[in-house]
Amino acid sequence: MYLALLFAPFLFIMALFSFLRKKKDEGGSESSKLTGLTNTKFFGSQIGGKAVINYSYTDMPWKLMAWDVFYFFKFLWAIPFVVWPLTPADSGELGELSFTFRNMFCLAVHFVLIILQVIFILGLPALIFLPVWTSIGIFALVLGINKALCMLLNGSTVEYHSNPEYAPALPEHAHEQWIFINGVAAGEHWMQSNLDRLALTFKRPILGIHNKTSGILFDVLECLIQRNWGYATTDVRVCYRIIKEKLYNPTYTKVVFLLHSQGAIEGSLIIDWLLQELPQDLLSKLEVYTFGNASNHFNNPHRHVDSQNAARHHHHSSPIAPRIRNPIKESSSSSLVSSPLRNSTASTLSSSFQPATDEEPPIVPLTKRQTSSLQSLTSSTLSPSPSSLTDRAIGHIEHYAHTTDFVALWGVLHFSTSSLSSTTLPRFIGRVFARTTPRGGHQMVQHYLDGMFPLARSSSGELLRDPQTGVIVGGCLDGEGENEFMESEVVLGGSDNPDGGEREGDEEEDDEDEPVLVELHGASPVLERRLRRKQTQVKVKVKELSRLWQYRNGRSPEDHHHRGGGGVAGGVIRGSSTL
Repeated sequence: MYLALLFAPFLFIMALFSFLRKKKDEGGSESSKLTGLTNTKFFGSQIGGKAVINYSYTDMPWKLMAWDVFYFFKFLWAIPFVVWPLTPADSGELGELSFTFRNMFCLAVHFVLIILQVIFILGLPALIFLPVWTSIGIFALVLGINKALCMLLNGSTVEYHSNPEYAPALPEHAHEQWIFINGVAAGEHWMQSNLDRLALTFKRPILGIHNKTSGILFDVLECLIQRNWGYATTDVRVCYRIIKEKLYNPTYTKVVFLLHSQGAIEGSLIIDWLLQELPQDLLSKLEVYTFGNASNHFNNPHRHVDSQNAARHHHHSSPIAPRIRNPIKESSSSSLVSSPLRNSTASTLSSSFQPATDEEPPIVPLTKRQTSSLQSLTSSTLSPSPSSLTDRAIGHIEHYAHTTDFVALWGVLHFSTSSLSSTTLPRFIGRVFARTTPRGGHQMVQHYLDGMFPLARSSSGELLRDPQTGVIVGGCLDGEGENEFMESEVVLGGSDNPDGGEREGDEEEDDEDEPVLVELHGASPVLERRLRRKQTQVKVKVKELSRLWQYRNGRSPEDHHHRGGGGVAGGVIRGSSTL
């Protein structure tokens, strides 16, 4: 009863927001409605090139802070999507918002912390009118209460491990070390749930480094300090030491670094330190995957200037900002929601969104050089040593983001999809999968993993559980055509984006090359203009570009490589049906 009263105002606000948003969508243009279909966009890793953002993480901290505050309010509309939608909780008790006692307790404590911190922040100006010792006393009292409440959420240690019942250690994975840093507002319980869900998905033990919460608002302030001043908290230093030890340990040939939200800020700091100190042959063992990345930079330089020049030469004229449509057919009664992208980020992400059509797809010639570019993208996805193909220091980096996730909009989607005002400004390196979906929230399990790596279910729709212990034992949904996100089709090739940056997979045109026929789905006026300019495009599924997908259910990219699959033949990705 008391919990219901406590959450009533919060639920009312969320319901009101949903109602107003629905009304706004209904009043929008027909084109905005059509673009609301679930879809994903792929941005190849940046190389270098032209520029619009005139600041970067190397700028003065006060300037970075000012820009962060500006974009905080610019993307304020997306704040509710930190927890929205509240349902469904497809991972059962592992979901952050599933109706369990521990989850409700965590939400109740966070609700109290939000009220306390809002009152404290709004009341700070009034402290200047009080005597000094009175102000200090109030300051200490509030921080003490905040610390006591956070102790109810946080554990006593920094290192955590996934439960062996979800993924026991196997000999075939003995050469791998998987490490995870959690995001904002995650206490001990949610940290453990994240680890167990990751272990269940990839069937490997996961080591967790706990980024302890201080309450949502104080965590956001900590994010500002970390990404603008480069402040390393205890968990950053502990994780750096652990990763460095693992990379130097010859037992491990691969270290997989998983990051969520604020954890990606900490991960970017750790990567900066590793790039400064470690030999590059050790760094090539590292692979990084982020979800809802809140960082303002991600570094991964080329090893040689020749490879960077070659990558810049081997491009088209603009970054891959492709159009994607969901291949799974929507029923006629399905409701459409318009994509809530805004302003500069919106223009980058939605400039090439086009509705799916049932028209017969035209056949478009694909040159040999463009086929080579496509092959390079898929090869690094499946290669046992992707750094040897890209000639970058770190083996591989991928970012997964929702276009309605406030943290992703404020972080990875802003910095990786906007061009820079100077070619000397640092880049945000890594492939970006930007998904627009009604389920596009920020929670690691309930929104990202449930939407992108859903769990397998029985024929009755129930999660697969051990009949004796009741523990979830079913891994990632793996049937052909069953994963909506991974089956989405991404179109590679030229785009109408004006930023002029250069990314992997971009190609120069060469009319003299012999064309290879390849199908292109979903003709549109935008596409026709591109074809008239001879900007040919190629369709590829997300699962053929996602290296992280190759690790599902205990598999590895090396498995597919050893079977001889992959690659491109005749303008079509070879072996894609086995991915």
